[in-house]
Amino acid sequence: MQDLQNQMGAGSIIALMIAAITFSGLAIIVSKFLLKTTNTPAKLQPYECGIPTIGPSWVQFSVGYYLFALIFLIFDVELIFLFPWAVVVKKMGWVALIEVLIFITILFAGFLYAHKKKALQWK
Repeated sequence: MQDLQNQMGAGSIIALMIAAITFSGLAIIVSKFLLKTTNTPAKLQPYECGIPTIGPSWVQFSVGYYLFALIFLIFDVELIFLFPWAVVVKKMGWVALIEVLIFITILFAGFLYAHKKKALQWK
């Protein structure tokens, strides 16, 4: 009985993957046949807030922008984890409080590291 349940679990995942690949592939193929595409000079230009591009559009950006964005994402994901914790904190008791303190301590250590490396300074 246990082997049957294990096989059904793996089979379900495989069936889901096949269905996802088939559905997305069919959607791409159908859109290629049904949509009329026209390549005008205006459509081939890079889009930058509706303002016509002046000069080359491929400009290298400072890596600081990417570091700043990644740090923002880390602290944004932290909030995603803290909201469910806030809902169940009374039910979980001290265990939940200790776990979230460890979690915030690790994130604060990452914040201190980023601050030490001057990743938070806008250049």
